[in-house]
Amino acid sequence: MVSSQPKYDLIREVGRGSYGVVYEAVIRKTSARVAVKKIRCHAPENVELALHYVDSLVETSLKGEIAFDPRSAYYLWFVMDFCDGGDMNEYLLSRKPNRKTNTSFMLQLSSALAFLHKNQIIHRDLKPDNILISQSRLDTSDLEPTLKVADFGLSKVCSAFGQNPEEPVSVNKCFLSTACGTDFYMAPEVWEGHYTAKADIFALGIIIWAMLERITFIDTETKKELLGSYVKQGTEIVPVGEALLENPKMELLIPVKKKSMNGRMKQLIKEMLAANPQDRPDAFELELRLVQIAFKDSSWET
Repeated sequence: MVSSQPKYDLIREVGRGSYGVVYEAVIRKTSARVAVKKIRCHAPENVELALHYVDSLVETSLKGEIAFDPRSAYYLWFVMDFCDGGDMNEYLLSRKPNRKTNTSFMLQLSSALAFLHKNQIIHRDLKPDNILISQSRLDTSDLEPTLKVADFGLSKVCSAFGQNPEEPVSVNKCFLSTACGTDFYMAPEVWEGHYTAKADIFALGIIIWAMLERITFIDTETKKELLGSYVKQGTEIVPVGEALLENPKMELLIPVKKKSMNGRMKQLIKEMLAANPQDRPDAFELELRLVQIAFKDSSWET
């Protein structure tokens, strides 16, 4: 897009959010499919900031390509892999529960989160809608699809400002104050506006719990069925984080649909959803414990 000859042809819009529009596109030279996100920069002086911010994400985690068109100085175009399997909601809810898929998904998600946190990135909006499925590289039906964490519009790169530059930045000591995310996946401290990367752990706990038990709710705006655990208060369903904010000592009923659940898996989910973020594992401990549960306990999902 920097050259006079366009590199890509836009085919159709596949998604739209507060920060931009995503299109399916093809590379002219190879005809390969890609996803192109068009991000609005509200003022010319914001373009450099946006480029710097997205470049940080690319170098550390996304491994995508930035294409900047100086003729459209109010937009940033971000070219990524095209995920042909839809999002996690669409993929899982259109299939019967499968232990192998659940194992693969929880290991991939914990690995992705550990990678982000290692690179000082707090996602802040983890949810099944923002987890995309890539099936195009599967050579055999025995392989599980690849998950890709997406939509970094609300994510935050923690800098070393105000900390010892000789020590690595810890995302668990980087406090944020902007309450953001999606209600059903938000940790109690996010509702209060004082939180760290442990909020991502909470969101992943909601996702894993919902995946294992196929807990869903209907989104009031889109009317779509979505994966997500919650607390019932009378006839109302309340986000777990909001309920824990009101009552930090509340005991979560896990499992809520199954008759039983492996003890170590149940304990880990409870720790991920602890009202006190200090009681939650960090992303690296979480990844290790999920590997141990998945490979050392053949009956972890029963």
